[in-house]
Amino acid sequence: RGVCGAAARERRTQLVPDVEAFPGHIACASSTQSEVVVPILTPEPDPKLLAVLDIDSDLPAAFTIDDQECLESICKMLGEGAWSAHTVV
Repeated sequence: RGVCGAAARERRTQLVPDVEAFPGHIACASSTQSEVVVPILTPEPDPKLLAVLDIDSDLPAAFTIDDQECLESICKMLGEGAWSAHTVV
């Protein structure tokens, strides 16, 4: 459910400039106005969901496409690192 659930289910980033406009939004804090949620996945060819990175802001439209791309790069590294550590064991 909510933005985190959508990111996990769809395996893609959710960039939400106005959480009130997102159907089924679940508020972690009543002051949250915008949110970005990035899935952390294992590498291709069969990516598995490890976690989601959820960042909220009290400002509307606080996150940009540049923010999204930077966070996606970080989450990609986290997914690859976790997978590498798992396959070494």
